[in-house]
Amino acid sequence: MTLDPRIERWRAAATRREIAIALGIGAPAALALVAAVAYRFGGGAAAISTVIASLLLAVAAVRAARRVDAGWLARRLDALQPAMEDSSSLLFGRDLLAPLPALQRARLLRRLDEVGADVRSAWPWRALALAAIVGGLLALAVALAPNARDASTRSDGEHAKASPDATRIEASTLALAPPAYTGIAASTQSALDARVPQDTRLRWQLRFAPSPRAAALQFHDGRRIALQRTGDAWSGEANATASALYRIVVDGAPPLADDGLHRIDVLADRAPEVRVIEPAHSLNLVDTMQPSWPLVFEAADDYGIAKAELVVTLAHGSGENIAFKEQVNVLVGQPISGPSSDAQSSLRSSRRDGDSGVALRYGYAIDLAALGFSPGDDVVARLVVTDNRAPAANVTRGPGVILRWPQAVSKDSVGLEGIVQKTMPAYFRSQRQIILDSEALIAERSRLEQAKFLARSDGIGVDQKLLRLRYGQFLGEESETHAEHAPEGTVGAADTQAGALAAAHDAHEANAPPAPAKFGDAGDVVAEYGHVHDIAEAATLLDPETRATLKSALAEMWQAELHLRQGAPEQALPYEQRALDYIKQVQQATRIYLARVGLELPVPDEARRLGGERKELADRVGTLVAAEDPSTALAVLWHSLDAGARNATIDREAAERALATRGDALDVLAALDRVSRDPACDECRARLRAALWPLLGTPAAASAPRVELDAQGRAYLEALERAPR
Repeated sequence: MTLDPRIERWRAAATRREIAIALGIGAPAALALVAAVAYRFGGGAAAISTVIASLLLAVAAVRAARRVDAGWLARRLDALQPAMEDSSSLLFGRDLLAPLPALQRARLLRRLDEVGADVRSAWPWRALALAAIVGGLLALAVALAPNARDASTRSDGEHAKASPDATRIEASTLALAPPAYTGIAASTQSALDARVPQDTRLRWQLRFAPSPRAAALQFHDGRRIALQRTGDAWSGEANATASALYRIVVDGAPPLADDGLHRIDVLADRAPEVRVIEPAHSLNLVDTMQPSWPLVFEAADDYGIAKAELVVTLAHGSGENIAFKEQVNVLVGQPISGPSSDAQSSLRSSRRDGDSGVALRYGYAIDLAALGFSPGDDVVARLVVTDNRAPAANVTRGPGVILRWPQAVSKDSVGLEGIVQKTMPAYFRSQRQIILDSEALIAERSRLEQAKFLARSDGIGVDQKLLRLRYGQFLGEESETHAEHAPEGTVGAADTQAGALAAAHDAHEANAPPAPAKFGDAGDVVAEYGHVHDIAEAATLLDPETRATLKSALAEMWQAELHLRQGAPEQALPYEQRALDYIKQVQQATRIYLARVGLELPVPDEARRLGGERKELADRVGTLVAAEDPSTALAVLWHSLDAGARNATIDREAAERALATRGDALDVLAALDRVSRDPACDECRARLRAALWPLLGTPAAASAPRVELDAQGRAYLEALERAPR
């Protein structure tokens, strides 16, 4: 909608008048509010109040401007000019009107020059005067009211005059010089409490009134730093090696008016943190077509990383003939930038709040061919990170990742017919021998009678069962009752080693006394003392993957035994072969990589060695001293702070001795000091009691005290004593 220029000028003038009226009414009160806040609370509060007052006046002005709309103008024109014939709203209507309204609108537009109306609101002089009077009264009240800052200054001065026996600290400066490797600039502050990196150089400079003869810093652990006087200033220096509480003490002058404890929190430089990004698993199997092994690590430190080395170890061989070859590669990290990954977020969230920290990513691809990687070998990679701490750097050895090239399982027995015996001793029956026996039985089936064939097949089934029980011991399986026996003269009888183990276990099930265990015989020890009831997870000799493979082998042995007992060795042969494959996989999983640790034994005194002299040997029984539980003193202190034990005596020295060895007890020591200085402060006692609660030890388990007997119970016990024995 397009307004006539004359109407637009009237609207703008009316809008300015409404804004001026709104500001004229609200400004005195707003200015009085700002003056009151500035006078009583200072510049910071005055700035905030000024912003708030400005926002309120702006809101009032906007609302006044929005009030001057088309409806407001139409009502003002109709009220001020009768010539408009109460039809002013047609001037603000749509362009397309009916013939009659359009004719009336044209007539009104011709009359606008004759009207010359002033639609602005009249000045509300009474409201403006009232607002000015209220603002002036508020300003006068503020001027006559006492200033809070002046009152506090006067109270401090009056207190100082009333108590001349107090020494005041007129000026205090604490200079902080962190170690150079942290990259933190030196700073100066007036507060005597600080939070600084470890090994920061602290320098105090104080001014007292009146000046004492001597001054010192007394720490909670007993240390005392004497302050040196230079003119009117007292100064002292110390290295911040551990968090501490300290108090300023003076000699030759009245005690300090404020002799409370001050705190220095020391942030220890922690060792770097290392995380493996790629590969995802610690144990990986090589792909035969794989030319290299890519590795990605992330490392983070509080103040910076000086060096990162990738230690690659190649383990070659098997059994006792394992050789190690080690190489070290120096890596250069790249700063982590862009969207934070989960690994980066985990590294950064583990750091202290307020530390910028440094996070770097390291990547390296190991050339397997150049390393000499071959079947049966293991490659172990580990990132070793050193930070820039001086003089002694922190070193972190990251988790190791392993790349394994399993050795091919040989299934070919060509050329071993003369070596492998067709009939093995009864005490040695392997899965391979069971397969050979089954194949021999299948080949001789046409020449054997049915009964003899079934007997031999059943005997091989008994051998399969005994071998299954032998491997099942490593999974915590129970042996079923040995109801059947191998035919006389066949392998697998109870006089074999595996049969002896099974028989001992069955005797245990039947509550029969087992044979005495022989020292060094694992089978006898397990048979006598070990008794795991069908809990495969309880067997911790094998890792989960090897245990799963062994379970698969036992399942195949079950099926092979089933068909052998039924006289079907042809059907049992595939299960026997699969069981052999699983057993070979278990045998392959025998290498466990452990970091080599040097053996450091104390050097013996050759002058006294093997001499038989008992001189200077103390009585170990007579020199035993009862151990003291530090938490006992804390528990006594905690109970003495109960609301119902207000008059209980607080043993401060015992509590301080108990807290001396704890590095996280500064809050408790500060609260204990406040309670010692003001025993009647209930809030201080409650704060100390709450701080003590996490430090209390768990009480030892003890039997409940016997309840005092009633008359009936005493009569019963007396009757028992009188009864004849």
